[in-house]
Amino acid sequence: MTGASSGIGRAMARRLVGEGTDVVAVARDTARLEALADELADGPGKVEVLGADLADSVPLSEVEARVVDPDRPIDLLVNNAGFGTYGPFADLPIEGEVQEVAVNVVAVVRLTHAALGAMRQRGRGTILNVASIAGLQATPGNATYGATKAFVASFTEALYEETRGSGVTVTAVLPGYTRTEFQARAGIDEGRIPGPAWQTAERCAAECLDAAHAGRPFFVPGRLNRTAVVLADLVPRGLKRRVAARVAERSRGDQ
Repeated sequence: MTGASSGIGRAMARRLVGEGTDVVAVARDTARLEALADELADGPGKVEVLGADLADSVPLSEVEARVVDPDRPIDLLVNNAGFGTYGPFADLPIEGEVQEVAVNVVAVVRLTHAALGAMRQRGRGTILNVASIAGLQATPGNATYGATKAFVASFTEALYEETRGSGVTVTAVLPGYTRTEFQARAGIDEGRIPGPAWQTAERCAAECLDAAHAGRPFFVPGRLNRTAVVLADLVPRGLKRRVAARVAERSRGDQ
């Protein structure tokens, strides 16, 4: 599981270990991963810590090697690691945008490819790729993030069909606003977002894992989020784009 040191990934790890599943926890912050392993040491499942910066091809290759290790097979791959950059694209440092694509897209593609090869040979396995409802439309103000999540959603749905009947399932989940550290790191003012729009990381994690276990191709956690997605399909594309820009401005506190 990537991105296991905080937020949705950490909540997923806690749930899986509590159910008796052994977890390989991957993130840049090794100290946090070790703290998680200590916290869950008495659980029925165990935590294996694997520190790695997925924007770097060398540690990413090490994670790939762990995924395909035949002596320690992975039955569930969770691609959860990701981050967002906010502001006008032209004003953001290009190095950060490229790194965002590396973590949100390239790492997902490489780890999914590795897992699929091993899982198809065994005739079973589950891949859970965490996208975002931000990927369902253009997102002015966080253009790169929205585009990376659009890629993950489309990529995952395609693989669901490619693996049909193989014993392997591939699920895309698209969370909305979730109470994690993501917002603070991205400079989002949580107070400007209505309370009912939020999910807890624990609730979101539970719904996402349930969707993967059920073999669903595409799932939006949170009843309010699902309703919003359905209603958004009725709105003209240009209007959605302008509304998204306004929401991004308000959440950053621009006005």
